Amino acid sequence: MRKIMVANPKGGCGKSTLSVHIASWFARHDEIVYLGDLDRQQSSRHWLEARPENLATIKHWDISADEFKLPPKHCNVAILDTPAGLHGKRLKEVLNEVDKVVVPVSSSRFDMLATREFFEELAATKAVRKERVDIGVVGMRVDVRTHAYAQLLEFLKEFDLPVVTCIAQSQRYLQAADTGVTIFDNDLNSTAVDIQWRPLLNWLVSRH
Repeated sequence: MRKIMVANPKGGCGKSTLSVHIASWFARHDEIVYLGDLDRQQSSRHWLEARPENLATIKHWDISADEFKLPPKHCNVAILDTPAGLHGKRLKEVLNEVDKVVVPVSSSRFDMLATREFFEELAATKAVRKERVDIGVVGMRVDVRTHAYAQLLEFLKEFDLPVVTCIAQSQRYLQAADTGVTIFDNDLNSTAVDIQWRPLLNWLVSRH
């Protein structure tokens, strides 16, 4: 079973967008996918409720902010959308159960500063130190041709973390939030999907 956590202590950085699209991509490839949401706003769960029944099935991972439950044993891929401010004992508890951590970060200086302590806390946890967990950064609403992208790379050098890919801003992601339909449901083989998402998807399916 693949267990993927999408996390960043800052709200509004794209955690739910990444979570639902990752879930959709695996579901399109006939995996048994469960999507959990630790955020009290339950954005991913609401998205799942809006998802049309004719699309690839994504099941709800019944998990609460107060109690961590493992996904069902027959699950192939479990994706966990986490809340802003996840830290301390709760963060360590979840890290002990996942294989990959996807961290969405924008190139805003404020966002990078807000993420600094999170990266430091990740680096200090036993699961990460013992290399049981892979961490990959995704630049959100970032254009690789800009100075802002160069700033993001410079910031991440401090933590020796890879930028797996960058996802450009698009109205399609806002539409996905409203309809339960992702870009993978509409156009799995588009150029944008291949260029922007392929590095992340390859990283997620890779082993240690």
